[in-house]
Amino acid sequence: MKKGLLALILAACLPLTGCSAMLERSYEAGQRHEEKPVTAEGSSGLRVENYRELVSAVLYLVSQGQEEGTIQLYDYDGEVESDLTRACLEVATEDPLGAYCVDYIKHESSRVVSYYQAKLSISYRRTQEEIRSMVNVTGSGAIRAELQEALTNFSDQVVLRVAYFAEDEASILALARQAYYDTPAAALGMPQVEIGLYPDSGRERVVEILLTYSEGAEELRRKSARLAAAGAEFVYPWDMDREAAVRQAAAEVCYHSGYDPQGGVTAYAALVEGAANDEGLALAYSLVCRELERVTCEIVEGAWQGEPHFWNEVRFSQGEPLYLDLSRFTELSSTLYTADEMADMGYRWAGGPAEESPEESPQASENTL
Repeated sequence: MKKGLLALILAACLPLTGCSAMLERSYEAGQRHEEKPVTAEGSSGLRVENYRELVSAVLYLVSQGQEEGTIQLYDYDGEVESDLTRACLEVATEDPLGAYCVDYIKHESSRVVSYYQAKLSISYRRTQEEIRSMVNVTGSGAIRAELQEALTNFSDQVVLRVAYFAEDEASILALARQAYYDTPAAALGMPQVEIGLYPDSGRERVVEILLTYSEGAEELRRKSARLAAAGAEFVYPWDMDREAAVRQAAAEVCYHSGYDPQGGVTAYAALVEGAANDEGLALAYSLVCRELERVTCEIVEGAWQGEPHFWNEVRFSQGEPLYLDLSRFTELSSTLYTADEMADMGYRWAGGPAEESPEESPQASENTL
């Protein structure tokens, strides 16, 4: 057995090992390359001797973007024509890369003295640029990080080759939503998200995510820069107590932005245009708090008194999370509330102390995406 093909087959088997505890911690980015199979002596064709080597050779041609290729079958132990058909179909429909980029593969074979020679013609439905832009990742944490980067740059497409794939379309949509709220300076309107999975099933898949924004990328970048500048104007004395700084940040956001239930849903609406609803205020507060040291501020999406609602969770380096709803800031003063206190006031959210059952919880994320 040729060493090159053996290494290729072993490399293909590696993603099938490991444990689920590693998924969230493992992350790699870059383009995956298939190792070149053995080349027939004195020829540019690839040499194979069995079906698995044949599949590897076809996949290698696809990974290199070859539109034509030659495979030489020496001492082949199967039915050449039927195996060629099966191998081409397997690469085009079952391998993640092939399922994503191959339109069809045609082949013809002939007997040449002591071996068979197969000539392949490969048609692609993706450009080589699209194929080269694919990023290899492992786990939902890496998918979310790539989505966050794409949203920050207002990219319109993310293509990921995901090992140990345990997600589905709904979970990818949820990760896109989380990534959006993780980037308040670029959260200028939730884009429409379309997802393609290649192949339809398997532990390793290519995930194509298409993002459609309500405005052009240049306009969004302009707004994002203006919003970042507005957020940077919030400066607090270096010796101010962290809790006092958090309260002061809330007061400053409310001073710069009025609460309008029908207002804008972005931090831009709050800090630049001067009015926003609960979602816009929560995004603005999250943005401003990023200027504070040793303070983590996240957006909470849930319900208040049975209606979809947004507010903020604040964490210091130690201690339990505290909560603040800027849309009710004047009513609740600048008090930071515990989870139990928020639940007593009618707030409900995933992971909260009075979390509703899935049948009763709001489905705002599904409606938006």
